[in-house]
Amino acid sequence: MDFISIIIIAIGLAMDSFAVCIGKGMCRKQFYLWRSLKIAIVFGLFQGLMPFVGYGLGIGLASWMQHFDHWLAFFILTIIGIKMIYESILPKPEKECIDCDCKGELPVNWKSVITLAFATSIDAMATGLIFVSYPGTILTATLTIGLVTLFFAFLGMFIGVRFGKRIHCNIEMIGGIILLAIGAKILLQHLLNGA
Repeated sequence: MDFISIIIIAIGLAMDSFAVCIGKGMCRKQFYLWRSLKIAIVFGLFQGLMPFVGYGLGIGLASWMQHFDHWLAFFILTIIGIKMIYESILPKPEKECIDCDCKGELPVNWKSVITLAFATSIDAMATGLIFVSYPGTILTATLTIGLVTLFFAFLGMFIGVRFGKRIHCNIEMIGGIILLAIGAKILLQHLLNGA
C-alpha cells in the first residue's frame, strides 16, 4: 500500500474525531491552545494505536487472509464508510451544556474525552486488519493515522470555537465517502492487476 493511500485512509478515519471535536468546541466562547492540544493528543493516541491492535489480532490469520485480502479491505472500508454516512444523517439530539467541560474555568472532563476518543477509534481497529496484507506498513500507518487525527482533532476544536455555530457541513458523511472511495480503489487495483 502506498503512502498516499495510507494518508487518505487516515483522513477518512479522522473525520469522526474531527466532527466530535467541532462539537466539543461549539459551546465554548474562547479557544484555549494547550487545552485543545491535550484533547487532540488523546484522540490521536487512540486513533493511532487502534489499527496496531487490529493488526496484532489479524497477524495470526495472515496466510489465510492472503487469498482475499483485497476483498477484506474493500468490505471493512465499505462497512465503516456506510456506517459513518448512516450516522451522519441520523438526527442528533440537542445536548444542554450543564455539567460538561464547555466553560473555560472548568477542568477538562477526561473521562468524557477518553470515552469519545475510544468510541471514535473502534473503526480504526478494524482497519488495522487491512495492513496485515501489507508487511512493513503498520508502523507508518499507525504514526500517520495518529498524527492526522491529532491535527484534525485540534483543528476541529479551533473551528468549533471560532465558527461552530455557522458550520452546516456534514463532516462524518465526507469521511464515509472517503473510506468508500479508498476501499473501491484497493479492490479495483487488485482486480485490474490480476493478482
